[in-house]
Amino acid sequence: MHRTRARELILFALYRKEFLPVSLDDLLDEEDAGDQIEYLTDVFDGVNARREELDAMIGARTVGWRFERLALLDRNILRLGAYELLYRNDVPAEVAMNEAVELAKKYGTEQAQSFINGILDRVWRDERERATA
Repeated sequence: MHRTRARELILFALYRKEFLPVSLDDLLDEEDAGDQIEYLTDVFDGVNARREELDAMIGARTVGWRFERLALLDRNILRLGAYELLYRNDVPAEVAMNEAVELAKKYGTEQAQSFINGILDRVWRDERERATA
């Protein structure tokens, strides 16, 4: 399995979790994770463990929009992208942002790709500045 497909599965699991209690194992019953099982588990669990923190960080940058008003898929794409940017050292920032934009193109709302790119860019710049200050 490619990492891009793994991100899609994580997005699907995060979205389903908005409505039903779901585990990653529920999704992996239908798909062979192969060499991406550790990545899938870490990112899915990490996003869920840091959900409030990620939501606050993203929400602080959605000027003019309350975080809760964002489409559920867009929210989860942002959570996934922000988690990769901040907590996955094996994923370059450019890759994390590009993959989030690609998910937005495929699954997000009409304006999602530029919105998501802008928010993640701000998260990355702000957090990088804060870390070096």
